[in-house]
Amino acid sequence: MTGQQKTPPQSEKDAKDKVQGEGDYDAARHFDDRQEKFAKDKKSEIPGMAKDAEQALEGPEGAELKKAEETGKSKARH
Repeated sequence: MTGQQKTPPQSEKDAKDKVQGEGDYDAARHFDDRQEKFAKDKKSEIPGMAKDAEQALEGPEGAELKKAEETGKSKARH
């Protein structure tokens, strides 16, 4: 042996859970969990939030918000 330690083999499930690259599975799972919790916790407030967002887009800050959206879209991977 050359003195290098071999890492113990991972189970297939452990390997799948740790995959990083095209997608970060842990981050995606965390995002999904938080999004679901938000929707459940704020269910009655969501229509009002949507109305506020619509008014913001139609109001004085609308152009700035739309510009920010375009900037974000231009940096997104497809």
